[in-house]
Amino acid sequence: MSVRRRAAALAITAVLCGTAAPAAVAAPSPSPSPSAKALPAGLYGTGDPTYDGVWRQSLAFLAQKIELVTPATKAVDWLVGQQCASGAFASYRDASRPCDAKTVADTNATAAAVQAMVELAVHREVVDNGVSWLKSVQNPDGGWGYNPGSPSDANSTAVVTGALGRAGVPLADVTTKDGRTPYTALQSFALPCGDGADAGAFAYQPDKDGKLVANADATAAAVIGAMGKGMAAGNSNAVKAPVCHTGTDLTAEQTAQNGASYLARTLAGSGHLDLPPMPGAEESEPQPDFGNTADAVVALAASGHKDKAAGAVAYLEKHAQDWAKKGGPAATAQLVLAAHATGADARDFGGTDLVRQLNATGPAPAATAVPSPTSSAPGKPADTSSDDGGLGLWWIIGIGLAFGAGIGFLLSGRRKNQQL
Repeated sequence: MSVRRRAAALAITAVLCGTAAPAAVAAPSPSPSPSAKALPAGLYGTGDPTYDGVWRQSLAFLAQKIELVTPATKAVDWLVGQQCASGAFASYRDASRPCDAKTVADTNATAAAVQAMVELAVHREVVDNGVSWLKSVQNPDGGWGYNPGSPSDANSTAVVTGALGRAGVPLADVTTKDGRTPYTALQSFALPCGDGADAGAFAYQPDKDGKLVANADATAAAVIGAMGKGMAAGNSNAVKAPVCHTGTDLTAEQTAQNGASYLARTLAGSGHLDLPPMPGAEESEPQPDFGNTADAVVALAASGHKDKAAGAVAYLEKHAQDWAKKGGPAATAQLVLAAHATGADARDFGGTDLVRQLNATGPAPAATAVPSPTSSAPGKPADTSSDDGGLGLWWIIGIGLAFGAGIGFLLSGRRKNQQL
């Protein structure tokens, strides 16, 4: 889910997506909107966290760990403290009070936090409790909506699927009483292959008439989810070109490849996805959608087609730095994940050190290493100092944990799941 969709998801009605708004959208905010001065010390970013606090924190951790950065303990503690006793996370809440009936549980935030904690390899109880809650709110069709009980959508189902997979849950065993799985739900959003421009794409949800309308954001998320992966992908070699498979009995992998073929075709021209104008906006022409483009890059790389993402990476390197800086930690994290998935240098991405930029949005990391672990360019020796000037002890401990516990995305052959 793109940063933009994530931030707006609870602030606008789902009518914009062609669906009825879930009842939970109108529910009270998880907590009073804090002022910038009152933001928790461990939180990344300075914007109002009401709708994306847990999400942006989790994405920041995912991007940091894939680049061998160990976040500060107080930042991790803040995320842990956001979890309710049920195992669910809200988008953001005042953790000084226990969760109650007014706390709006958020499947996307919960799934993102589970993925982040898996990669950090700490607080396994947070992961297990989050997984238990996510399984308990699975819809009868096998998928998940943004909030418990709301209709399933491709983005939410994909990010939850990735969280379960990264936590080691056999996805084929996550079934409803009718035998439906997360893959069943994801495939229900897929458009068939054919001659049209939208062939192989995924819809966010069926529209009010039950029709599936291609949605690039949903397609990027669903490709990753249908691969059984999470939001952060390791750098791997490209394989054969994506093919759009026809038939009525496709595997989840084939459906994911269909989505990849749609993304490859869509990116082939301009090198970016477009953001349709918002209703009532002065700008009537579509604008480049940097967040969804970054997500599409990760999806193509995760499905074995990073060569098809090269043009989009070049476009992002040239145009997206200002967007990421203004967009805060989640936006910067998206670019880090896109760079890493394709072997680009996140510490010199179009001249910008995205890792340093991300680190600066929160507490100084406990440890960091340079250059980028997947950069193919000749680099300088690794710097074992932390961003706040501390020397090698914490870096050694952090890297030791990363390799010893197998948390790095570099060391894990599979992963994932996905943003706003």
